[in-house]
Amino acid sequence: MIEIIDSDDKERLAAKLERVRERSVVFDADLIHQVESIIDEVRRRGDAALIDYAALFDGCVMQASELRIGEDELRRIAAGVDGKVLDALREAIGNVRRFHEYELQESWEIETEDGVRLGQRITPIERVGLYVPGGTASYPSSVVMNVVPAQVAGVKRIVVATPPRSLRENPAVAAALVQLGIKEVYAVGGAQAIAALAYGTETVPRVDKITGPGNRYVATAKKLVFGTVGID
Repeated sequence: MIEIIDSDDKERLAAKLERVRERSVVFDADLIHQVESIIDEVRRRGDAALIDYAALFDGCVMQASELRIGEDELRRIAAGVDGKVLDALREAIGNVRRFHEYELQESWEIETEDGVRLGQRITPIERVGLYVPGGTASYPSSVVMNVVPAQVAGVKRIVVATPPRSLRENPAVAAALVQLGIKEVYAVGGAQAIAALAYGTETVPRVDKITGPGNRYVATAKKLVFGTVGID
């Protein structure tokens, strides 16, 4: 339900604005400390930390070999999607691709009368990571809107991280990944996934930029690793 506040009700308006400000992860010292600890653990312990956090936060007992979701499993999960959903995904991918193709920039070069060569060189990022949240925030549209622009730009390696079990709970996300030809998917969620993408582990590769939505732990982790990697 939308709360409507009259602009003349200064006291109520001030109270509401203060509650909104308090939502910011920037000023949540406890949250920042928790996420810093998670990032540090992943940096120090790699896959072992990811496995421990999967048990702690997701209730999943995993082995290092299970961190990467195999192509066969991805296709098996995607096969459970209704045909109409699959058709809608294909149409969405085509529409988004056509839009972003108009955004492409080209390199150019000129030479001045003095023989000086000037120009602009456009090169794609080599490796990007996409975080796909689980639960009610798991949308195939997020996959499409993050992966397609990277593909159009010519990114060579696109890595996806999503919480354990999230693809089984929402096979439409798996279907979107299959339709887009994404083969490198890791069953890692939360702040630990962002840390893994930013710094790399024995299994999860380090990327150059991280995109995708997430909860406040994910958002905080992205802020903390910014500079080590780019973020959206």
